[in-house]
Amino acid sequence: MLRIAVPNKGSLSESAADMLREAGYRGRRDSKELVLTDAANDVEFFFLRPRDIAVYVGSGTLDVGITGRDLLLDSGSPAVEVMALGFAASTFRFAARPGVASSVQDIDGKRVATSYAGLVQSHLADHGVGAQVVRLDGAVETAITLGVADVIADVVETGTTLRNQGLETFGEPILRSEAVLITREHNGSAQPAVDVLCRRLQGVLTARSYVMMDYDVRVELVEQACALTPGLESPTVSPLHDKGYVAVRSMVPRHLTNRVMDELYELGARAILVTDIAACRL
Repeated sequence: MLRIAVPNKGSLSESAADMLREAGYRGRRDSKELVLTDAANDVEFFFLRPRDIAVYVGSGTLDVGITGRDLLLDSGSPAVEVMALGFAASTFRFAARPGVASSVQDIDGKRVATSYAGLVQSHLADHGVGAQVVRLDGAVETAITLGVADVIADVVETGTTLRNQGLETFGEPILRSEAVLITREHNGSAQPAVDVLCRRLQGVLTARSYVMMDYDVRVELVEQACALTPGLESPTVSPLHDKGYVAVRSMVPRHLTNRVMDELYELGARAILVTDIAACRL
């Protein structure tokens, strides 16, 4: 039975649960459940703190897990990223009061407050910068105001919280993070089940990224129409009762849906229909 670690709370939790449900796995009904067995799919879910997941997976206690790339790298765990999952994107950056620093080299000799001490120490070492890293569990933005640090390193989304504290980001991002699937580097016994999980999750990502488009078009225009909707390999073209028309079906990138529909209509296609894709395998 494949043992999967899932975030039990926070920004990763709901999106991870939605993705697994779309992949065909059973979801928990009570947020207090810590372990859930999905006998139909031969998997067992363990709901854990996102920060602990990489540790459990890296030690081999659990086979795979969903966590943030930032949390994986900060943990020092030997677990490895298998695939990005397309949600919970964030940017990890340095910030300070204006004029204090403009690049990572300017941090040398200063105090840096962060909740991701391992990640920051590794980044500073890679750049040959010596600094005192102050580990905090939360409210990193106030560390400078309270005199605990000269610089902070934290997840930045809109930057509003930083500006409210009189801070600004500087230098290149330390890391661009998102939710990732992780496993042990050598996980031979569980690998076939892990491969199935990866295919299912990749199917969800593809289904979210594409729609199925159907339309009717005159035979003499089919090549031009198919150029607009090439699909992944090739569109499906089927004859209609009226020999002058064919029906075309093709996968189209979701973000291009309306533009492609407009172009097909201008070409002369009609009965243009778009449907969501619930799941797929490529």
